Amino acid sequence: MEPVYSSVIGFARGVFAVQGLKFTILGDENVPRTGGAVMVVNHTGYFDFAYAGLAAQKSGRLVRFMAKDGVFSHPVSGPLMRGMKHIPVDRTAGAASYAAAVDALRAGEIVGVFPEATISRSFELKEFKTGAARMAAEAGVPILPVVIWGSQRVWTKGHPKRLGRTNVPIIMSVAEPVPVAADADPDEVTARYKAVMAHMLDVARAAYEPLTGPDLRYLPASMGGTAPTLAEATRLDEAESAERQRRADERRGFSSDS
Repeated sequence: MEPVYSSVIGFARGVFAVQGLKFTILGDENVPRTGGAVMVVNHTGYFDFAYAGLAAQKSGRLVRFMAKDGVFSHPVSGPLMRGMKHIPVDRTAGAASYAAAVDALRAGEIVGVFPEATISRSFELKEFKTGAARMAAEAGVPILPVVIWGSQRVWTKGHPKRLGRTNVPIIMSVAEPVPVAADADPDEVTARYKAVMAHMLDVARAAYEPLTGPDLRYLPASMGGTAPTLAEATRLDEAESAERQRRADERRGFSSDS
């Protein structure tokens, strides 16, 4: 076990215990004990990367997550992220991040990817990017589908943090690895493992405790909750992205009128 990663895991487990988080991990025997794999995880909360790594503990594996490079520049999280050998993603230089991930996979690492790229406000599966499938094909490794349900109740986009003792249950499920041929069509592979994850998510939701009252905000509209629909969430994401681009343009001295 690596000293930085093991220390962070120990600290995180202590925090989770203080919060009273109740983890149920199903299928963790499916995590390969050796060799590379692309762990693909749905994204409903800010701590998903911390929780998803627990699914690999039974197999004695450490997951190298791809994360926004801004996290690596932070004075506290930066040294820890580098010490755990996570992979920074610079959206302006994506080729370098992609190459680093493929190198890690070829070296036998498990690389964690959120194919939705951003948190799903609707708590449904968003459109998946094809990067995970392309990496798996190039590195000659399988896709490892993982779903998380319940993490949105701790901290998610558009809602306040709940970092005290909430006793929130969190279900994680790991599917059997999905083999990916070197000449596989990335779109076909992505559709195939997304279908697996959709089924897994349905099963996890069915097994989860009923949500009522204020907690209905953490439940998809399709299940009777008050979260935005997938279409509404997409519009919110697009508006947020446009505003982020506008601010970036202003910092560079551009304006919408120029």
